[in-house]
Amino acid sequence: MNLHEFQAKQLFQTYGIPVPEGRVASTAAEAAQAARALGGDAWVVKAQIHAGGRGKAGGVRTAATVDEVHGAARALLGSRLATAQTGPSGLPVEVVLVETPVAAAAEYYLGLLVDRARERMVVMASRAGGMDIEAVAAQDPEAVVKAVVNPAAGVQPYQCRRLGFALGLEAAQMKGFTALVQGLCRLFADNDASLVEINPLVATDGGELLALDAKVNLDDNALYRHPDLAARRDPTQEDPKERAAREQGLNYITLDGAIACMVNGAGLAMATMDLVKLHGGEPANFLDVGGGATADRVAEAFKLIVSDHKVRAILVNIFGGIVRCDLIAEGIIQAVREVEVAVPVVVRLEGTNVERGRELLAGSGLNVLPAADLTEAARTAVQAAEASP
Repeated sequence: MNLHEFQAKQLFQTYGIPVPEGRVASTAAEAAQAARALGGDAWVVKAQIHAGGRGKAGGVRTAATVDEVHGAARALLGSRLATAQTGPSGLPVEVVLVETPVAAAAEYYLGLLVDRARERMVVMASRAGGMDIEAVAAQDPEAVVKAVVNPAAGVQPYQCRRLGFALGLEAAQMKGFTALVQGLCRLFADNDASLVEINPLVATDGGELLALDAKVNLDDNALYRHPDLAARRDPTQEDPKERAAREQGLNYITLDGAIACMVNGAGLAMATMDLVKLHGGEPANFLDVGGGATADRVAEAFKLIVSDHKVRAILVNIFGGIVRCDLIAEGIIQAVREVEVAVPVVVRLEGTNVERGRELLAGSGLNVLPAADLTEAARTAVQAAEASP
């Protein structure tokens, strides 16, 4: 689950991480009122969406008067902001953050994530603040300095100093930088985060460090421990199909292809998608219905699949271990009839009662194409998609 910038900064403040003074607004009038409350003679109006690249897309605007703040907020609120990370359709802007601008003498990158190979939290820092850190890491790996954190001991002051010196900070800034990094590490661990980023972390002319931007991604699997954070979820920023799938207990991710995949088990789903691509097709989604797939769950999965108008064929790949293949076949037949699926459906079943399951599908009279193995299923699905109007 992602947090908005303003939500991440609220969380930062609880851990003593300095951020610019700001106010949140959902109307142009509230934005103007926020500017008056902040005072000063200049402000920044920032669209709040779950994507980076807002500045380049016109989602971050400066204003020299309260009227300009009002105009910037009015232009952004209710619009859809498209950035390099959102795709052409963009994301809706329902909230803006009005902040006091900060004169930056230097910009840095600071981030935390989990290194699964090491089973450790890793702190990353770079002088290339404000830039695409992935591109920086690919083009100049030495520009990103890392510190691996022992979970028992936590991040150590010497590690913070090493990171600070790599950024070129002065000795007088080290105490504040160390406190900032330690606060970020506590935030990361306490809230079961999967990613925390400050890009840029800026140093003012006076040497003060401020988190000019803030990004926090939380582990969905741990949200049950953080109901206060779960309540901050913004469903308007999520794919409608992915949101509906989560409500049904399905694992679904929208992709760009034309062959919908419905599989039980994440590993089997990945293998199915790989074979589709191997035979020249493109998956339209990742969909794991789980090991305990039922007729109702299969029907809900089909509803999700056919709501994607790019889909030209459906590939169902089920291993009947916990649930028998004949019950899965009955669920597929029920779902195809109930949802009125108009595209070809390729079904590969394996496992308990597989022969009975195949008999049920063959005698259903529906546009269901059986496959004996996974390779045949993938090849048939690709051919069916190419032939489908």
